Amino acid sequence: MWRIPVPDLLRPDSALWRKAMLAGVQFGPEAWVRYSPPLFGLAFGAVLPEKRELVRANLRRVLGPRHPLLELADVAAVFRNYASCLTEALLLGTGRYPLASRSRGVDNYFRCAAEGKGVVIATAHTGGWEVAGPVLRGVHAGEVVVVMAPERDARARALQDEMRLRTGVKVVHVGDDPLGAIGLLHHLKRGAVVAMQMDRVPPGVRARTVQLFGAPWDVPEGPLQIAALSGAPVLPVFTRRIGFMEYEAIASAPIRLPRRPSPSQLDAAAQQLVTAFESFLRDHPTQWFHFV
Repeated sequence: MWRIPVPDLLRPDSALWRKAMLAGVQFGPEAWVRYSPPLFGLAFGAVLPEKRELVRANLRRVLGPRHPLLELADVAAVFRNYASCLTEALLLGTGRYPLASRSRGVDNYFRCAAEGKGVVIATAHTGGWEVAGPVLRGVHAGEVVVVMAPERDARARALQDEMRLRTGVKVVHVGDDPLGAIGLLHHLKRGAVVAMQMDRVPPGVRARTVQLFGAPWDVPEGPLQIAALSGAPVLPVFTRRIGFMEYEAIASAPIRLPRRPSPSQLDAAAQQLVTAFESFLRDHPTQWFHFV
């Protein structure tokens, strides 16, 4: 008799749920595609108390302690937003609905791209980070490379990567290739945009400790070192979901590093990144999906 492993049922990032979501977005009626993901997000939030507490702690980091009902409403909003974003990332790969995107601070990008050294995009796990590559392709005619940490479930990762490739975005997973940094430098030399996440530090990766809302926070050195080696500017870009298949990318002022930055210069650049992230989170606290 066919059995579904219980752990897969309780993990929203498992291949089982990813395949079910893909089938739903490919063949489900429009009302189901549009309106069911937030319900699934709430369901997962209800059965995952540890994740709920992590989300509550993140919101308190940004907004401080508030009335329990206000906190509960925002915790629920995080899970709803996360489920919608994950579903729409799969939906984008099917070609069933077009992506509507807009940008703020796009002049910062154009100035960086005009330097001809490529652009290192420093982003985070916010609303739309799964569709950040296609959003960037809307303003960048060249190659877009998205660097990500490997997912826990290799089957889910393979499925998601296939959908990303259909949108014309190349995905590189941290840790897959010991010479991966050299490959990224080659992409930048050709004028590519290389997007890297800065709100989580993968195992074995060096980090700089800075301040996020007055508390210590670790930022991976990877985006900063790649930028220093290549001469490319670092551009903080954070995305948010506005509505069904509609996203906005917000670009802050670029950060530049010398070829051989000192520890203090790396610390200063890392703090600039986090300060830009703070500004985004103050305006959009329920669009941060930091579940670890």
